[in-house]
Amino acid sequence: MNHSDPLLLGVTGASGTIYAIKFMEIMNELDVPVDLILSGAGRQVAALESGEDGLNRLTQGARRSFAHKDFTAPAASGSGTYRAMVILPCTMGTLAAIAGGLSLNLIHRAADCFLKEGRKLILCPRETPFNRNHLQNMLRAHDAGAVICPAMPSFYHEPRGLDEMAYFYAGRVAALAGLRVPGLKAWDGPKGRQDEGDRPT
Repeated sequence: MNHSDPLLLGVTGASGTIYAIKFMEIMNELDVPVDLILSGAGRQVAALESGEDGLNRLTQGARRSFAHKDFTAPAASGSGTYRAMVILPCTMGTLAAIAGGLSLNLIHRAADCFLKEGRKLILCPRETPFNRNHLQNMLRAHDAGAVICPAMPSFYHEPRGLDEMAYFYAGRVAALAGLRVPGLKAWDGPKGRQDEGDRPT
């Protein structure tokens, strides 16, 4: 696949809208077309966490947007052509529906299609602490073929603020979807480390 192949992004009502916004920004930077499914709770949380401006940045970056109850959308069929599906952030309710094979809305149905067709499905749960049901559902979704990538920020790249921290995590999700994000830092060992061949004898 190349960068012209569309990606499907589901945004649900967990906290973490900033991750979805940064992910959309990266897709736009890479010229990857995105079809967006925004749940009702996802829209509410996006407006609460990021305001109307953040919600607009998310929705306006998409090629197309589909209502979460629209089962006539291309994503509702296994014949839909997408490079990957990312659910970011992913609520525990969405995770449970996917793990149980339920199709209560378009996000669930699309995820089920990706699993049955053997396509890349990346779930980004944002909850803490995890209870036993959460952990079991993650394992069930993993065993069905999903990639579980919890929205856990990293700090070895020394982010200078929330935007950089969220951008880095979103970039890692993009990499899991098979996309190369130019400039995304990778761990290369401690600063100033000498390789074995460079050490004085």
